[in-house]
Amino acid sequence: MPSHRIFSPLLIKQFETLTLKSQQGSNNQCKVKGRMKSTQPKAIKRGERILTEKPFAYVLKSKYRKERCDNCLNQNKVMKCSNCNYVYYCNRACQMQAWPLHKIECPMLKRIFPRIVPDAARMLCRLIIRLDNGGDLIRGYCTPTCYRKFRDLMSHYQEIKHDPKRVEHLESLYVILNEMMQNDTVLPNPAELLGIHGRLITNGFNILDAEMNSIATAIYLGVSITDHSCKPNAVATFEGTTLHIHAIEDMECLDWSKIFISYIDLLNTPAQRRSDLKENYYFWCVCSKCIDPQETVEMQAAKCPNAKCSAPLDITLNNCLYCDAGVSPRYRNAYQEAINLTKNHLENMKDVAYLDVCKICLKKHKEFVHSLNVWHVKILDAAFEAAIAVNKWGEALEFGKQLLPGFRKYYGDWNPLLGLLYMKLAKIQLYENFLKEAIYNFQEAKKILDVTHGPDHSLLQTQLQPLLLQAIADNSA
Repeated sequence: MPSHRIFSPLLIKQFETLTLKSQQGSNNQCKVKGRMKSTQPKAIKRGERILTEKPFAYVLKSKYRKERCDNCLNQNKVMKCSNCNYVYYCNRACQMQAWPLHKIECPMLKRIFPRIVPDAARMLCRLIIRLDNGGDLIRGYCTPTCYRKFRDLMSHYQEIKHDPKRVEHLESLYVILNEMMQNDTVLPNPAELLGIHGRLITNGFNILDAEMNSIATAIYLGVSITDHSCKPNAVATFEGTTLHIHAIEDMECLDWSKIFISYIDLLNTPAQRRSDLKENYYFWCVCSKCIDPQETVEMQAAKCPNAKCSAPLDITLNNCLYCDAGVSPRYRNAYQEAINLTKNHLENMKDVAYLDVCKICLKKHKEFVHSLNVWHVKILDAAFEAAIAVNKWGEALEFGKQLLPGFRKYYGDWNPLLGLLYMKLAKIQLYENFLKEAIYNFQEAKKILDVTHGPDHSLLQTQLQPLLLQAIADNSA
């Protein structure tokens, strides 16, 4: 559908006049009784939970709708709603809890069934329903007195309005919403819908399960105050739909202007991270990691031709800066061939990693690519997961051990992904009866996950802690 038929310049201009004044200011502003106010000083220790929040709105990803509960997101035996035949619940209690919202959404999903509603369309539908039923008054608190409402979230309205891909996507969503909603709920005018969509795409969170897989999309109001850094001092984790923010560094006080999480995957070069942030969040990152030229050199490092030198080699130079070993054109070409091969295979293995393909890439890396090169770490990660998938436990252990330094370097010492890597290694070692190694890695995992998730999280209570106790008991037997 031509964009000018829906998103008319006049309608957009009218909406801008009414709403854009409320968009002024930075992300780390919040309201206290209608005015800005800084929080009271409070020392924060590493591992302290500094925010817990329920979602303003959320949607289970459609690919999981027949295996996870639409309300609590747990993976159980689920039963479908007999009216819309679209959503599934794990029990009657969850169905009743979801009913206040689902009773409005149910006829809309029934109308479009058996087609699958795009996740973005269903999320927009839920936001519209929420706002139409008093959602504008709901507050999300980041401190006992500091709060945000949905309209306080940055929408990046101007940037999105001039982003052809985003506008085209919203055009297609508008058509679906119009078909779904009809006369059940008043569909906002296109210009207002663009503002709602902007708030969704620039403030949305992926809800992660215990294995850090994205299973749902959500909007949280209070936590939207948190800005991004590629070297974060806090981390977001989830217990069902509940979001927790934990400090991963000591802080002098709870100052939200100095608290940062990561919006993106950190296992990318500064150029790629910046590109992702600019494309998706409309800002240019200037954190210490992005402006450090050495970061790019190390992430794209070659192995020094001198076997006795372990320093990362800048492949664009003619000599190693540490040992002065020469870099020949043949060596440079071989390095580039190995990297290009890896990039191509990783692109083709987005959904499923093939162990044989990963091993071919790693063989190419052996002579020319540094062990901390980001593409080497990525293919090691793919090989580790692929080996687990086909029960090649010995190979998985080797890949996982080699992966640890790269994860620690690029994700940091207190990242959930590093903790989960230790936990996966420990599980394999327990299964293979390497009990001392398993105990050590379970303890390393616990040390990290206690900080990132909290010791009361179900991941630690129902999985890690029992396995650690089992390993200790078996080792003592």
